[in-house]
Amino acid sequence: MSVLKAIFKGLGACFKFINTYFKTFVLLIILLIFIVVNSSKEEYDPNLARIDLRGEIMDAEFLVNEINEAIEADYIKGVLFVVDSPGGAVDPSMELALAIKDLKEKKPVITYASGSLTSGAYLAAANSTKIISNPTSFVGSIGVIMQGANFSDLISKLGIQPQTLSAGKYKEAGTPTRAWSDEEREYLQGLIDKTYALFTEFVASARGLDIKKSDEWANARVFLASDALKIGLIDEVGNYAYAKKQLEELSGVKEPKWAEQEKENKIDKILDKLANSLSSFIAGSLQKSLNNASTLQKF
Repeated sequence: MSVLKAIFKGLGACFKFINTYFKTFVLLIILLIFIVVNSSKEEYDPNLARIDLRGEIMDAEFLVNEINEAIEADYIKGVLFVVDSPGGAVDPSMELALAIKDLKEKKPVITYASGSLTSGAYLAAANSTKIISNPTSFVGSIGVIMQGANFSDLISKLGIQPQTLSAGKYKEAGTPTRAWSDEEREYLQGLIDKTYALFTEFVASARGLDIKKSDEWANARVFLASDALKIGLIDEVGNYAYAKKQLEELSGVKEPKWAEQEKENKIDKILDKLANSLSSFIAGSLQKSLNNASTLQKF
């Protein structure tokens, strides 16, 4: 009976001890995490990075910031740009394209087409050091489109009468409240044609293609990877592991350390240290409390 009392007293004392010093323990864990994450670059910083472009391109700010960080990080020796995107808005696509161009001037960047590499996504990747595509990826679709709706019939049925004040002949070009005039269509088509010319010239310059033969590799055509390879839109057909290996060789790093992998390793190390420290802390506290309880019981 005295043994059971000692055990229960020991457990109670243990929990009291943990509760008393819990804040101190948490503070020490936070300090440990801070030290691990902010350890010297020589030991912990990666030398290769992966940046992903997934889905429709509507806002490029986050990705452009990631690319710029890779440009500025001297310890990053190469970037794998993994893309599965059908393209998107013109402006953010061009922002990405120019950022990738800046990146290539500082360090190798390989684009890996894991799925679609089309339209604005292809524009973004065009200046990569090398483009490698999954065998089943769709590549190309170098073209421009502008779409709008004519809600005039619906507006009329609802009894709505739009009122607009504007200055400038083409200010209402593209309005959805009525059909576009022939003059407006011609004006808008001119904008589309100029944007398409900019697109094709950018790709031709980046990929070393003949702009005079743009109908063969552009014209909004989509190609399977093998055909894209034949016409020069990509450099190789391969898998993700091959693309990683190519970047490791191009970057010249002796011991490849990928940013994502290194980040996961850091977290694993932190969690391991946390688990070990916690178990040691509890075991030590329990032993100390049991010893104290046993001593008290003897008295």
